[in-house]
Amino acid sequence: MNQPDNLQTCDLCGSNQFSVISEKDRHGSSLTTGLCNGCGLVSHLPVPSEEEVSAYYAKDYRRDYHGESSPSTRRIMRAWNNGARILKQLAPHIPAQTDVFEVGAGIGCTVKNFEAAGYQASGIEPNTGFNAYTRDTLHADVTNTNLYDLESSSDKHVILLIHVIEHFSSPTRALSHIRGLLKEDGLLYIECPNIAAPFATFGRLFHFAHIYNFTPNTLIAMATKCGFEVVEKFTDEANPDIQILFRKTIVPENFQINTEEAERTKTAIYRYNALTYNLRPAYLQRRICKLLKYGNEYLKAGAFVKTLEARFHDK
Repeated sequence: MNQPDNLQTCDLCGSNQFSVISEKDRHGSSLTTGLCNGCGLVSHLPVPSEEEVSAYYAKDYRRDYHGESSPSTRRIMRAWNNGARILKQLAPHIPAQTDVFEVGAGIGCTVKNFEAAGYQASGIEPNTGFNAYTRDTLHADVTNTNLYDLESSSDKHVILLIHVIEHFSSPTRALSHIRGLLKEDGLLYIECPNIAAPFATFGRLFHFAHIYNFTPNTLIAMATKCGFEVVEKFTDEANPDIQILFRKTIVPENFQINTEEAERTKTAIYRYNALTYNLRPAYLQRRICKLLKYGNEYLKAGAFVKTLEARFHDK
């Protein structure tokens, strides 16, 4: 089913030709998702405005998406461990005491991990509920600020976008603005879900909060278009998450789109039905490990967070 012309243009390639791939979100509510026939980028149809996005993330996102207005102990422990993973991944690429800035810092655990390791770490987070915990308990340097309120100062060494790029109304605008914040040869780390390696069954893929869905190729194309080059890929194309480190470079004058990506993305999205997805050996193994991990988190989260908060009390 095709989307009529001229209702929306693709944020990556500018095409106005879309195939509708879903009309429901993961909860069964109405949400139209389309695939650009020109480049394979997946997005809402229509894409919400910047004003709608800002209002949603300031108040409703955490409650709607995570079921929490303030972070639970389990979420804090998971965020801390995830921040430790990212620090370990990126440390070989970042000199000691370098400034690291996170856009969409959430609870602030990644910022605090980098700070504890000796980096000059700070960030911004639009949600007021999570930012209160960050400020008052973790004492992380995370302000309740919008990305576009930051002036293009070209003074930052490293910027982190961890499960954030899929939430922007225009990733092109966001990456172009971020490029203006970075020094020459500055680094940008992006992590987001990989629609080409489904992280859920088809009926559970789409959510109002995820305005865009990327494959590794469409993410690299978006970054290239905005003036970034790949430094290192930390995950392969079969991983449910994309994790790539980019470097600021020149904005290409003649950016070329791979028109074959649309068909590859469509094939990947429809690769499984509910039965074949859930019966994959790799999925079953990962699911068992995840359930065991969740059980362990529920048992240990309270004590973990109590120790963590004591570590940073009054700091």
